[in-house]
Amino acid sequence: MSDKSTTHMLRAYEQVAAPTMFLSGFFQTPANNFYTSESVEIDIVRGDEDVAVAIQSIGTGYRYNQEDQFTNKKFKPPVYDEAFPIDSFELLKRMPGQNPFQQPDFRADVITKVMRRMMKLEAKIRRAIELQASQVLQTGLATLNDSDGNAVYSIDYKPKATHFPTSAVAWDAAGATPLADLESLAKVIRSDGLTNPDTLVMSDSNFELLLKNEDVQKRFDTVNYTPGSLLASELRGSGGTFQGAIKIGSYRFELWTYNARYKDPQTGVSTAYVTETSVMMLSSGARLDGTFGAIPNIGQAMGMQSLVPELAPRLSSEAMGMDFSTNVWMTNDGRSLMGSVGTRPLMIPTAIDSFGCLNTGI
Repeated sequence: MSDKSTTHMLRAYEQVAAPTMFLSGFFQTPANNFYTSESVEIDIVRGDEDVAVAIQSIGTGYRYNQEDQFTNKKFKPPVYDEAFPIDSFELLKRMPGQNPFQQPDFRADVITKVMRRMMKLEAKIRRAIELQASQVLQTGLATLNDSDGNAVYSIDYKPKATHFPTSAVAWDAAGATPLADLESLAKVIRSDGLTNPDTLVMSDSNFELLLKNEDVQKRFDTVNYTPGSLLASELRGSGGTFQGAIKIGSYRFELWTYNARYKDPQTGVSTAYVTETSVMMLSSGARLDGTFGAIPNIGQAMGMQSLVPELAPRLSSEAMGMDFSTNVWMTNDGRSLMGSVGTRPLMIPTAIDSFGCLNTGI
């Protein structure tokens, strides 16, 4: 009931937790990585650092070589398919920021609600993709749990155990040797992956311990930690903080910290994508594949008109590393609208020997 006072409605404030995609950003997503089949396969040809062997004379003849053999790997991706309802009676209520004395525009409000809820579900799936990438890069496998803690999907890419060592002396203990630990892992990756690792991603805790280490302080200017010094910090990428470059042995690394978090579906606890003990070591030029399968829809395949034509049935972007299948349908009585967003993403460490993760033991 209105009285004689006047009121001005401010623009609504909506707190948005934008998903960060820093780790999944290391996985390439060319057009060939978007598909509609049930599973995905890849042929892998492994080379080695062979050298040509000299022969005694031209008359000796050729030294014959055999073509490198290849292996085939087949993967079936997990499925994410999130849905939401919109009930007709919702349209009688005002939306955030709307004038309470303005007559509702049902069609406009429905489209707004659909887009808002799909964006929310998309953000949930993108965080799940980032979680999958974080598991792969820290362990070489991925295990996806439901809200009860049950594993609904698990895949083991079978990396070499030597790529996931634990420091002999914890980084927070006396006598820690972080530079030697990292150089040792770099040599393993160089030997197995035939590529120089050049990227480090770690937790804030490990970065602080690195700065406090005596060997690091002797070699680098960590006391006068100001812009322009070797470890000068800057923001770069999606959620990662670039802390500068550091040279360890024959290897030069870009050093990043990443403190983004997600809410664990079972415990509801805010959890870091990068565990406190992890230091990931990657080779920026090595191939990692982010792949996406579509969610099939018979109606769309038969050319049925969408209830919300403004919404594309499949949204894919190579640059953003995303692919989503959308659907909108009406219940039989016409009183409720349903919407869904889904995808079948799989983060594949194609160059399995090109990365590793050090457990600092803290």
